[in-house]
Amino acid sequence: MAKKAVATLQSKDGRAYTKVIKMCKSPKTGAYMFEEKVLLNEDAKKYANS
Repeated sequence: MAKKAVATLQSKDGRAYTKVIKMCKSPKTGAYMFEEKVLLNEDAKKYANS
């Protein structure tokens, strides 16, 4: 599965995408969890700062 995901990111405009992992606190339990998203490079900077 990991190889398939990497191959998907490298097709055509693959260099324009970034995988962003952000740590956030769950409002329900108070535990920390991680959100993973694949975003365009321009959107990744905005997402990381929010």
